Amino acid sequence: MFCLFADDTGIFEPPNLLNKYIFERTNEDGSDLALHLQKIFEVLNKPKEKRLTTIDEQLNQFPYINGHLFEEPIETADFDRPMRDTIIECCTLDWSKISPAIFGAMFQSVMNDTERHDIGAHYTSEENILKLIRPLFLDDLREEFNKIKKFSPALRKERLKKFHDKLASLKFLDPACGCGNFLVISYRELRFLELEVLEILLGDDRVLDIDHEIKVNVNQFYGIEIEEFPAQIAQVALWLVDHQMNMMVRERFGMYFTRIPLIASASIYCANALALDWEHVIPKTELSYILGNPPFLGARVMSKEQKAEVNTVFERMKDNSNLDYVTCWYQKAARYIQGTDIEAAFVSTNSICQGEQVPILWPELMHKYGIKINFAHQTFKWSNEARGKAAVYCVIIGFSLSDRSTKKIYQYAAVTGEPKETSVNQINAYLIDAPLLFIQKRNKPICTVSEMVFGNMPNDRGYFSLNAEERKTLIAENPEIEELILPFMGADEFINNIPRYCIWLKDISPTKYEKSKAIMTRIKNVREARMASDREATRKLAEFPALFGEIRQPETDYLLIPRVSSERRKYIPIGFLGKDVIAGDSTLVIPNAALYEFGIVTSSMHMAWVRYVCGRLKSDYRYSASIVYNNYPWPSPTDKQKEAIEAAAQIVLDARKKYPNLSLATLYDSNTMIPELVKAHQKLDKAVEAAYGRSFTEDAQRVAFLFELYQKMSGELFVGKGKKK
Repeated sequence: MFCLFADDTGIFEPPNLLNKYIFERTNEDGSDLALHLQKIFEVLNKPKEKRLTTIDEQLNQFPYINGHLFEEPIETADFDRPMRDTIIECCTLDWSKISPAIFGAMFQSVMNDTERHDIGAHYTSEENILKLIRPLFLDDLREEFNKIKKFSPALRKERLKKFHDKLASLKFLDPACGCGNFLVISYRELRFLELEVLEILLGDDRVLDIDHEIKVNVNQFYGIEIEEFPAQIAQVALWLVDHQMNMMVRERFGMYFTRIPLIASASIYCANALALDWEHVIPKTELSYILGNPPFLGARVMSKEQKAEVNTVFERMKDNSNLDYVTCWYQKAARYIQGTDIEAAFVSTNSICQGEQVPILWPELMHKYGIKINFAHQTFKWSNEARGKAAVYCVIIGFSLSDRSTKKIYQYAAVTGEPKETSVNQINAYLIDAPLLFIQKRNKPICTVSEMVFGNMPNDRGYFSLNAEERKTLIAENPEIEELILPFMGADEFINNIPRYCIWLKDISPTKYEKSKAIMTRIKNVREARMASDREATRKLAEFPALFGEIRQPETDYLLIPRVSSERRKYIPIGFLGKDVIAGDSTLVIPNAALYEFGIVTSSMHMAWVRYVCGRLKSDYRYSASIVYNNYPWPSPTDKQKEAIEAAAQIVLDARKKYPNLSLATLYDSNTMIPELVKAHQKLDKAVEAAYGRSFTEDAQRVAFLFELYQKMSGELFVGKGKKK
């Protein structure tokens, strides 16, 4: 890659030196290409004064690059004609305009899915890198530069020189650098800024030696990467972008400038960042910024070795089993920056700011280590430049030990598109401008409302489950068992209007089904499946093979809430079901619920709480009783306000009934929601907000208000570092 790039950017003179050499000097069948490449690499590693006087004249045109880059001899491939043709074709591309940031995507594209998953590899686009580095350091530097430009000429020159020195003093660490994209783009932007500074400082003056004017260099950048190949790519990519910027110096100042041979280099350590002391990479007293995109691996998909690393990093934490892998980098960074002004920012999966991870991770960071969140991009859909890129939903969190005077939240109306920037007073662990609270699991509701419970878990390997056709066949063979087959409603069935049934034998005498061969066979299969389980609890259930594994069916009609629902819906579809409809374990139920409960839970107020507090499955809402419902601060309505909520809730249900052939998935899809239903929900939203005594225009306002209300109800008030009142 370096040679291809050098061939088009003036490092090799004359231009196309490599292309011409390969085309003219190697056999067409490619049989000797490996030998020639080895010779070229050998020459690139040797200063001209140390080369033999008898060296081939064309070979001797290749410059001395740097012993570090070409010093390690490696065995080259045995080439054939198609491979030689491919090399020549690569030579014909114009590599001078290619961003070195693309190398990360190239590396990812040659990894198989298993390799990429195992190390949590997600290489970052320039767009997403800029989302992080602008608020981390670039915006502030630009603002400082723009202020200096307004000074009087004499003062401006003095301040610009100091500012230039500041740019050259900044140091950056990416502790999960991969192919170096964050370092590459950060370096490029720093060099852009330096060029603008020099254009003002030098003006029309003729500079005899531009070398002494360029101060920003690649040795200001540090990285840690566990895999050797991307670590090497990172090293080379920084040299390549350095030369691109040197070409720009040549264009702007009309003077030849190059840093060949390569003397300065970035410090890229091939090591496990979680096992390495980062002070061995760079003393923290010298560092300015930490940045990057640590591996995306959920708590449930880590290897044993990775789980062990989490245990080591969070060694004093009682329970870290639900933490994602990326949280280790937050913990390591929080320890590393103690006693410094270092600012840090990471791209992360949004799960670390939602659901059960928040009260595990963030009290540790905020109260033990004094971390302050200074800017945050709320959930957005990941995009990168790699082929077959993964669909990941991310946040960006910028933090340090000191509070910035101005904090920024970047909100996305949709998970794709441009964010809206908002200045706020503080940013909590849910990435909102609200009290610094951590929503803990709660067994009972914080308010005096009906309890929510899980649906029934079959634990049957599917033997109790029937589709409409299977039910029809079974009843045709045994009409007397029809009463034993009840409608079954899981989240998918409820949302998508899919008919499903189940064999329900609770409180049923065996005399009513023992003569049914079909049912007895299914019971036998359930028993065998449970006995074969690795879990002791499941094996114990084999003693009751005619029953669901866990039974929580309400004895009254109830309100059903799907545990997982698409983020595309403004409202989670919920609804009333009869007591003879069996709720599956992919649902949650509120027994004895009435219109008032339906109205509150399906309102925009409750949905704002859901969006910021619940966990996510990818981007989908992952509703829970212990985190979401039991902590939700309900209003205290007057009788009149409660009646208004109930009336509006009934209007919503009536609007849905007018479209019996449409599933809830269709009715609540943001693109297909019926106008009548939209208006019904808007009326309900106003009634619910009236019960809270406020009106709101956006979710950020709603959830900030709810957090304050929750704070009062729960008695949670944190004052300063580690103190709870």
